Formats: sequence, structure tokens, C-alpha cells
Amino acid sequence: QVQLVESGGGLVQPGESLTLSCTTSGIVFSVYTIGWYRQGPGKPRELVANWRLNGPTYYVDSVKGRFTISRDNPGNTVYLQMNSLKPEDTGDYFCNAYNNWTHRNYWGQGAQVTVSS
Repeated sequence: QVQLVESGGGLVQPGESLTLSCTTSGIVFSVYTIGWYRQGPGKPRELVANWRLNGPTYYVDSVKGRFTISRDNPGNTVYLQMNSLKPEDTGDYFCNAYNNWTHRNYWGQGAQVTVSS
């Protein structure tokens, strides 16, 4: 059974850093794409970054150069390192696991990130 648990959210000031963790279970990384999505206040959920084994990583333009997605190989945790945070990065961040074979999606419960002075 696939389970995703996010941690590491919190309140930070603009310019500061935060690292989100997605601890997975039931995942075979060779067949999944792991992504981080966020949903800001009054905004639709958007893909921020994704990672897959031996594949290219993706970043939405607004976070390029500031965020880094990575996995603790050979562990089961995927991280989102967020630097130079801006107020517009505020939102609920969700970990997603997409099975590249079955096309099934799994979601974590979300972690809240607030960037405010």
C-alpha cells in the first residue's frame, strides 16, 4: 500500500529557506514519478517540481534556481529544498506519487508553508 507523509512545513520570513520531506512507503521508485504540488490561497493546485529515477527533473518557472527536488538514494524520502522564499510561495504543499505504468495517483496529506514578514 502506497503511503506518503509530508513534513517540514512552517512559517518563515522572505528570503529564508525551508526543506520539505516526503517519506514514502510502498513505492518502487523505478516505476513512479514523485512530485511536489502546491496550492496557494485562492489558487489552483500547481506542479512545483517532480523527480523520477534516471529521468529529468522538472521545475515550474517561478521556482527555478531556488528550489531543488532530490531523493535520499537509496532511501525512501524525497525532499524539496526551498531557498530564497517569497510570499507568493505560501500555500499547502502536497507530495504526489504517479505510477508511470498504471497512471494511478497517490497524495500525501499536505504541509503548510507560510512566507511572511
